[in-house]
Amino acid sequence: MNTTLFYAILFINLACLAYTIGVWAEKIQGKLKNWHAAVFWLGLTFDTIGTTEMSMLSGSLIKFNFHGMTGLAAILLMLFHAIWATVVLARKNDKLILNFHRFSIVVWLIWLIPMVSGMVFGASR
Repeated sequence: MNTTLFYAILFINLACLAYTIGVWAEKIQGKLKNWHAAVFWLGLTFDTIGTTEMSMLSGSLIKFNFHGMTGLAAILLMLFHAIWATVVLARKNDKLILNFHRFSIVVWLIWLIPMVSGMVFGASR
């Protein structure tokens, strides 16, 4: 297996693991905590590394196809999600802290679209 492909797959899967743990732990615990935000940032970092590795294999950072556009949207949403989680925690607004998981789950579900499409399109090659 190509080393670049190995690292791309590794980091995308680490992103999935981190993001899933962060989002569902927040949901189960019923409120946003500092460690959830840290795991969101970690997931974003892993996803960015994995996406960069994948782009090196494909020859371009953004492809104007379903996977490329949903992937770009997902990374931008993950960035906004991590920033907003940090802001919510800094403001110490209990209502936002208790309801943040609703936003997290939506972002996670949207993030899964390019994750799954990447597996499907990648496996079909």
